[in-house]
Amino acid sequence: MATYRVNFAKQILGVPFTVGSVDIARARDPMRALRAAELRFARQHGVVDWRERADQAEIAPASGED
Repeated sequence: MATYRVNFAKQILGVPFTVGSVDIARARDPMRALRAAELRFARQHGVVDWRERADQAEIAPASGED
């Protein structure tokens, strides 16, 4: 199982600004990590859907992995 970091960004005038990130310690694949991060981000911000706070979510391997 791999570790992932999902960055959430809000676009303002076409420029993405990172509004938060979530680390997922273990996930079977990137899509499961993305879904888990979306749920955690929404919970952290007290919203039902993560898209209320961000416009895009981008997944990447967490730092420290090669």
